[in-house]
Amino acid sequence: MRIAGVYSFNGGEQAVRERYADLLAEIEQAIGSVNAARHKTKKSEEKTMPGELLFSPVALNEAFEKQFTDREWRKVRVTCDYPTEFYCKDYSPKRLRRGAFREMDFVKRNLGLEVQFGKYSFMVYNVAAKMTIFRNLGHIDTGVEIVPVKALADEMSSGVSYFEQFLWDLEKRGVSNIDVPVLILGIDA
Repeated sequence: MRIAGVYSFNGGEQAVRERYADLLAEIEQAIGSVNAARHKTKKSEEKTMPGELLFSPVALNEAFEKQFTDREWRKVRVTCDYPTEFYCKDYSPKRLRRGAFREMDFVKRNLGLEVQFGKYSFMVYNVAAKMTIFRNLGHIDTGVEIVPVKALADEMSSGVSYFEQFLWDLEKRGVSNIDVPVLILGIDA
């Protein structure tokens, strides 16, 4: 695969290049090492493209996981201890959720990395919420988000978001004083 687009959210590109140039090189190598053709394995059952072979988000995620794990990036999972003091006095939950967690795909030396082949809400959540949470918990200070460009998303199941749509949302949202610097990389096959 290859990098087809680069977007700097809240100074993300400069922060990554200054603090983590060696890790950015690893990310670029990992992306270049994924052979997209091997992951065009999902037979479409959608009305708009019946029987067509599509890129499998699951297979692509597994390929990226292998690339980053081999380079000693690690997942970081934090337990969610949900508060109960805000329930109304006359409300008693039948069951509290136990074992809930949030997870960052990969972290290395305080650089957080997410690979997202899902809906746009997950992309926005990663940058506008999850990375801030993981920074506040001391796991990261900067982030990288890898997402497909429109051309790649068009060869995946419907509903997969893409770089161009994601950037439009971020541009219209603007930057907040709590946002983490994030480098967003749009990739193609």
